[in-house]
Amino acid sequence: MKFDVQALDRKWQAYWKEHKTYRTDTATDKPKYYVLDMFPYPSGSGLHVGHPLGYIGSDIVARQKRQAGYNVLHPMGFDAFGLPAEQYAIDTGVHPSESTAVNTERYREQMEILGLSFDWDRSVNTSNPDYFKWTQWIIGQVFAHWYDKREDRARQVTELVDILEAQGTAGVEAAQSEALDVSAEEFRAMSEKQRSDVLMNYRLAFRSVSYVNWCEALGTVLANDEVKDGRSERGNHPVEQRPMLQWSLRITAYAERLLAGLETVDYSEGLKAQQINWIGKSTGALVHFDIEGHDGRLDVFTTRPDTIYGTTFMVVAPELDLVAELTTPEQQREIDDYLAYVGRRSELDRMSENKVTGAFTGAYAVNPLNGARVPIYIAEYVLKDYGTGAIMAVPSDDERDRRFAEKFGIEIIDVVDKSEYPGATLKDKAGKLINSDFLNGMEVPVAIDAAIRRIEAVARGQRQVNYRIRDLVFSRQRYWGEPWPIVYDAQDVPRLVPTEELPVTLPEMDDFRAVSGASPLERATDWLTTPRGRRETDTMPATAGSNWYYLRYMDPHNAGEFVSPEAVEYWRDVDLYVGGAEHAVSHILYSRLIHKFLYDLNKVPTQEPYRKLLNQGMIGGPISYIHLGILLADDGQRHPIWVSSDVAEGTPLEVSGVGKGYLVLDESTGTRLTPLRFVTETSVNNESSFRLYKDAVEEAQQMDHQDAAYFRTILQQAGAFAWKPDREGRPYLELSVEQGKMSKRKYNAVNPDDICARYGADCFRMYEMFLGPIDQAKPWSVSGIDGVYRFLRRFWGLFVGENDRLNVSEEAGTREEMKILHTLIKKVTEDIDKLSFNTCVSAFMVATNELNKLGCNKQAVLEPAVRLIAPFAPHLAEELHQALGGEGSVHHAAWPEIEEQYLVEDSFTYPIAFNGRTRLTIDFPADASQADVEAGARADTQVQHYLEGKAVRRVIVVPGRMVNFVVG
Repeated sequence: MKFDVQALDRKWQAYWKEHKTYRTDTATDKPKYYVLDMFPYPSGSGLHVGHPLGYIGSDIVARQKRQAGYNVLHPMGFDAFGLPAEQYAIDTGVHPSESTAVNTERYREQMEILGLSFDWDRSVNTSNPDYFKWTQWIIGQVFAHWYDKREDRARQVTELVDILEAQGTAGVEAAQSEALDVSAEEFRAMSEKQRSDVLMNYRLAFRSVSYVNWCEALGTVLANDEVKDGRSERGNHPVEQRPMLQWSLRITAYAERLLAGLETVDYSEGLKAQQINWIGKSTGALVHFDIEGHDGRLDVFTTRPDTIYGTTFMVVAPELDLVAELTTPEQQREIDDYLAYVGRRSELDRMSENKVTGAFTGAYAVNPLNGARVPIYIAEYVLKDYGTGAIMAVPSDDERDRRFAEKFGIEIIDVVDKSEYPGATLKDKAGKLINSDFLNGMEVPVAIDAAIRRIEAVARGQRQVNYRIRDLVFSRQRYWGEPWPIVYDAQDVPRLVPTEELPVTLPEMDDFRAVSGASPLERATDWLTTPRGRRETDTMPATAGSNWYYLRYMDPHNAGEFVSPEAVEYWRDVDLYVGGAEHAVSHILYSRLIHKFLYDLNKVPTQEPYRKLLNQGMIGGPISYIHLGILLADDGQRHPIWVSSDVAEGTPLEVSGVGKGYLVLDESTGTRLTPLRFVTETSVNNESSFRLYKDAVEEAQQMDHQDAAYFRTILQQAGAFAWKPDREGRPYLELSVEQGKMSKRKYNAVNPDDICARYGADCFRMYEMFLGPIDQAKPWSVSGIDGVYRFLRRFWGLFVGENDRLNVSEEAGTREEMKILHTLIKKVTEDIDKLSFNTCVSAFMVATNELNKLGCNKQAVLEPAVRLIAPFAPHLAEELHQALGGEGSVHHAAWPEIEEQYLVEDSFTYPIAFNGRTRLTIDFPADASQADVEAGARADTQVQHYLEGKAVRRVIVVPGRMVNFVVG
């Protein structure tokens, strides 16, 4: 039995694949446990060592639960639609379906190398028509429903039609885009198109005009985080705010339920806070401000109606249609210039901007409580879709309003006296009202209620609960995504594609580029036209397929429905979900929405999809830099050279092909980022060293991939290298390094395949867990991996003796050995439940050292330890399980049970104190009575020595704690 980790990996990975060791059946006689990982988008660069952190943690739990008698569902799939593959296709001409297929296979190979226990028979791919058929069906059902606020659930639109035909909009309490007043007679008399437009106001999937970040150069809509300072992150192209007809999901209808559901799940407080802030529930008042010279009015929502007497200006979103009506001829040019400026800004830029900008419309509003004239401005910090798109500005009680007022010379009226509340900020609802008519002298909370009652009494508004969350834009003018299952008839009425005609697949196209906001699918004329009408050319965003994939894993091959009632009733929900905190909104919140909608349709039995969510921490990676210097040659010539980071300025050098001289560093030199692909990390004096080897440079000259091309571009800055030899005589340069987020874009992504090839998958798995708590950020370094590798050898050495032969005894374990074993079982079992994997690894190390000291080679002690370490080191455990005569896979063997008898202490060491000061210790039987402990202590010769010549006034015995002699 040779300790050959590479051979063990190959042997047992082949065995698991052949025997389908991790295949899951719906076995209703076993309790279920569903462990899920956030599935990856398969990029061409593959996994880096940061990705497996969560996968390994969830794999440990899945394996332990399987051994503990649970029927475990632990699947993996791929989120394969989206912009990266489409952009790659535009750049290279490789069809997204081809690049996606190659990338998914690459990811699967890497995951198998890591020994992850996924049931690959249940794998899903969001770009597979068999899968996205049901994505289209689900979104189609969203389109076919509306939200009844009275019943607090989704209902079919056909039911809404019956209500409208019977009573019109009167009495309809629905989530809607705008309040409509339509009688039953009017609705019955409408054409199909008119009816469709009314119903679109209520549908949970609806079409409306939204402002988006449009990048003409890239031909696509960009998310806020893809835009900075009005330009695209990719390519630095201009981006403009453009109104476009978009499909959206009415997530606002579920805002309160999404908040309430957070009380029932085990998520981190940080993730809950992100969702709570995103939903942004607030209670206040909707207030109506008349506009001088206009029939219309400005409605504003405010959580501080008590400050209404301090309103000295109004601000409306630049995108509001009302702006054109408000703008006076004298202000038209200023407003036009400002609108052009705002059009180049993303929402993220606008909300985070500290610079004060704005423009006066020339119009005035009227304060509904005191009749004061209030100038109306437009400013970028107010957004069209937040609230009503207008605010009443109170500069005395809001920092941003104050800065705006100071810049534009607007009056500031103090309305809240905070003098009795030292330390209170503008955001705190504390103080007494001043300069506020009937509110004067009231504390803020009392004044808020009083202001709302007065506003309602004069019919200028009402109490209201508001949410910051906006409806989710759910369409893209892109090719590589799920087509919307919508066809427009001759009257332009949108109709669902029947289920039996799903999926709506993508047409074959060579040119995927969107032009001037038009979807590339508009050019697929044969595909576009159907007997039923014209297809919708928008596709769904990348989140569409990931919103429900956890349900498809329950029943992945069902051709008749997205999941059978029997399967979803058995699996119900996800017991443990592992993934990054960066997906708190774009994935978790949106999938919770879809799950609640399916609950309303009686398609799922639970209101929440995920019981417990673990956010793994980020693994930072070393960002390495190669140093560019100047060789000042003896003849006075200056030559740019690449030099080791540890070579000081002024060092004499002799560089092949250049000559002799010394190193100079000046303004023309600096550092250049080097792709880590060509960097070797090694350990020197137990510290990490990052090196660029000469043979790696030579190899890069022959490669044709993108990283190699970038590397060659970098190296063109200097034609020579000041190589130095390592211990084996290989020429290299030392690189400087800093820690940063591991990212392929920073060229600091470490390939886990390389680590596994050197140390084996089990060592890699245990080392990642050993780095620290799984939910905390940590830097990547191989400086400690040798220690984990040595530990695995020591563990192996408990079983295997000289000449690589199994050396296990049939003798019974001693009480001391059994205590070590069962202490380990207790610790590992409890810590896996707490997801504290790093402490489990430490416990294995301690137990192994203790058993080694005792020379333990007894099967009664070692065999349970094999089953215990199996979730962490699955390959090594399989080999030892087989060698010990175990049947089948160790991963189907029972989890070791704790025998408490071995954890009971036979004796206890009592500290013996005199007047509170401990002088010695004495061992007594653990079950010794208080009287026996006192008598034994008094009889001890050492105690008698300390008592000599002293009177014992009292003896205090605390069983299992201590003995104290009070002497005088």
